[in-house]
Amino acid sequence: MGEPVIINEVGLRDGLQNQPNPVRTEDKSRLAQALVDAGLRHIEPVSFVHPGAVPRMADAAEFTEQLPRGEDLHYTALVPNLKGYEKARDAGYQTVALVLSTTETFNQRNLNMALDDAIASCQTILHQANEDGLNTRTYISGAFACPYEGPVTVGTTLHLTHEMIEAGSAEIAIADTIGGGTPKQMKDIMAPLLHSYDPERFFVHLHDTRGLAAAMAWEAADLGVRRFDASVGGLGGCPFAPGATGNMATEDLVYMLEACGFDTGVSIHKLREAVEIANEITGGQWGGRILDWIRSQEEQGKAVPVS
Repeated sequence: MGEPVIINEVGLRDGLQNQPNPVRTEDKSRLAQALVDAGLRHIEPVSFVHPGAVPRMADAAEFTEQLPRGEDLHYTALVPNLKGYEKARDAGYQTVALVLSTTETFNQRNLNMALDDAIASCQTILHQANEDGLNTRTYISGAFACPYEGPVTVGTTLHLTHEMIEAGSAEIAIADTIGGGTPKQMKDIMAPLLHSYDPERFFVHLHDTRGLAAAMAWEAADLGVRRFDASVGGLGGCPFAPGATGNMATEDLVYMLEACGFDTGVSIHKLREAVEIANEITGGQWGGRILDWIRSQEEQGKAVPVS
């Protein structure tokens, strides 16, 4: 058995929030069950955001009530402000994820706040969550590049990460929100953070816009990161980040990590069933690159050495 790695499935939230057509709550529930059946135990299913800003998340409370239950299942709700936090807390979430973008423009577009105001908002939420006994994770969004202001310096990302840890964020997710980063940037950001803090504090969240997500994920894993976000089928895209495509496909991340000796606890074959459901309920054609290879092997009658 290899070293365990946590994969946090964000397809239900980050993947479905940007779909052109709404997905019924009961269909989201079908996909959630398929993801749990595949072995995923950490899932981010909703954000509690104003429905005018992200209409696809308007059913967050209703969907939460329909999620599969189990003592080993860990659900996270994304909260953009204190009101969203209170809704997530009241809905029973034990982990909340905050968002802090790296630039003035991205914070204005994403949170309708200036950078200083966004920092203060996060500090307020973190203080309240710690008082309430909830676990916290802060996304440093646009950690590698901003969709409006271009490349982001390593120093900016490190500074905001330190500020959020000082404010009480138990976990930090370093997020390549638009898929504009490189493996070298990953090393430049994560190496000093992992030297200064416990590696278990960090998640890496990658979009595959330029085809470098797998290389960046491996760089992070090689440095010591053991927690990753991914999205079934590569679902995704940010409504506030023009040009951002889907997240790294969960099945591609699972294959890469398992092939390199890690233990994800996730079945790629079961993920294929989840991808089929995702395609059905969105009307899209999603799926990681590894699925094409698996199909080609099956067509040749060859055994496929994946879980």
